[in-house]
Amino acid sequence: MPTSHRIRIVDAFTDRPFTGNPAGVLLLDSFPEDAWLQNVAAEVNHAETAFAHRLPAHDEADWALRWFTPTTEVDLCGHATLATAHVLQVTGTAQGPVRFATRSGVLTTTAHADGTVTMDFPTAPLTPVEVPDGVADALGAEPLAVFGAGASLGDLLVELADEKTVRALTPDHKALVRHSERGIIATARAEDPSRGYDFVSRGFFPRIGIDEDPVTGSAHTALAPFWSERLGRADLTGLQASARSGLVRTELRGDRTLLTGRAVTVIEGELYA
Repeated sequence: MPTSHRIRIVDAFTDRPFTGNPAGVLLLDSFPEDAWLQNVAAEVNHAETAFAHRLPAHDEADWALRWFTPTTEVDLCGHATLATAHVLQVTGTAQGPVRFATRSGVLTTTAHADGTVTMDFPTAPLTPVEVPDGVADALGAEPLAVFGAGASLGDLLVELADEKTVRALTPDHKALVRHSERGIIATARAEDPSRGYDFVSRGFFPRIGIDEDPVTGSAHTALAPFWSERLGRADLTGLQASARSGLVRTELRGDRTLLTGRAVTVIEGELYA
């Protein structure tokens, strides 16, 4: 019998199966070679697969954590971090706050009694930029404003006229590849905040193998400062209006942004490799 690894598929930023953003999660004894990690992520074929292993007790973090899309390793991923923290909590592998050593520094997650998980991420600094030639055509909508979303993300944050415009986008993904290091975040103010969210967004990342990401936690480290400044509140809720959709609660704390959401395990099985 080949060596096997327990693998879980977790829907993040939702409490209902088949919504939110699915991520693969594997808890390992150590990280095998990068090619194996990338092959597993390609086999799982979700936006991200997270790999984690426990660190020695004296280390600055509790677990090492890496994230892979089907085509590449990435520096920061919110939904797969939430999924990993969820797995650690529901399996009893870790209790209380967990510190993850990542390519973006030490990230802390805290599981709460109500089933939510809060993640402490670096805030993405925003820089106004001129609307790049071709962005409007690639998105299929005229931007009101465009911002660079910091080296930590490498995204363009594009403000659009209204929620309806964001929901109706049918972008040219091949054309979008030319306009950012990682992807395009399109956003607008919520038409009706009484529905439980303050702003909407969609995220397109064809450069890293994801035409549209269902719910992008890391993008909310840019969306939080953007909308907190405009709406005058540190605590907000964003709806990522993909076909699967999901809610992300944000709390801006200067150079840190707290992201809170729920997750649910939908598949658990053995990976033979």
